[in-house]
Amino acid sequence: MSDAQGDVPLIAEHELVYLPSASTLALVRGTWNQQRSWPKTARIFADPVFEADDPRIGVPAHTTDSSRAKTELASNEPLGSLKRALRDLDGLGTAGVPRLLESRREARDIAALAPDVDVALDFAANRDSAMSATLADYRVVHFATHGIIDNDHPELSGVVLSLFNEKGEPQDGFLRLHDIYNLKLPVDLVVLSACSTGLGREIVGEGLIGLVRGFMYAGSRRVLASLWKVDDEATGELMTRFYRNMFDGRLTPPAALQAAQLELSRSKRWAHPFYWAGFVLQGEWK
Repeated sequence: MSDAQGDVPLIAEHELVYLPSASTLALVRGTWNQQRSWPKTARIFADPVFEADDPRIGVPAHTTDSSRAKTELASNEPLGSLKRALRDLDGLGTAGVPRLLESRREARDIAALAPDVDVALDFAANRDSAMSATLADYRVVHFATHGIIDNDHPELSGVVLSLFNEKGEPQDGFLRLHDIYNLKLPVDLVVLSACSTGLGREIVGEGLIGLVRGFMYAGSRRVLASLWKVDDEATGELMTRFYRNMFDGRLTPPAALQAAQLELSRSKRWAHPFYWAGFVLQGEWK
């Protein structure tokens, strides 16, 4: 689309919603055969603990303790799929899992916008909490953490949560794709505020099989996910504006995302599409 002044992005005049496949729409609408309401607004998982030498762990680990903990983590059979998946992520498996400090600010900024927003930070951002049946009480479930997409082995895809407890002991913090498929999550929206979470393996007739499809299968009406490696700070800005448009402006998720992306595109610092165009809404458009 263009005019006399040059190219105009589609979001300038349209709300955009994607569908992995027609069968996905049938799946979503089959689950959502009646209106629902939720007692709470949102649940946010952010800034999990990924490394044994993280300063949030009660007793700072000595080098030998840290090495031993990492060895235990690598040899922990339930975590084997996470370690295998990390090896495919641009050397992340050898460099460790970097902390996402901006996700903490993102969570707090969102929580300040509405009542009944619960934030799970640090050790509370764990796999057990993410699999709790109480998540169905929230309209929105938001993950501000690393997402892993393995196109060759989709079963290794998932969401990384806290890998250590308060004592520095390794724990299973990998919410795998099969875990997501087994959730009961009839929420209005799941937000995957992480890199490349909207990708997956393409199956003829079914579209992309990945995290988005998993959360829709679990019952989510819509999923907001990214198409590339996003900038942490820009993502925080986008998410805060997106939620402000939904909570204060009373906009639908498609309209709220459109408005937030237009706001960033008009700012001097975030004008390049790299900063705002990576996140797309998938699922029900009504």
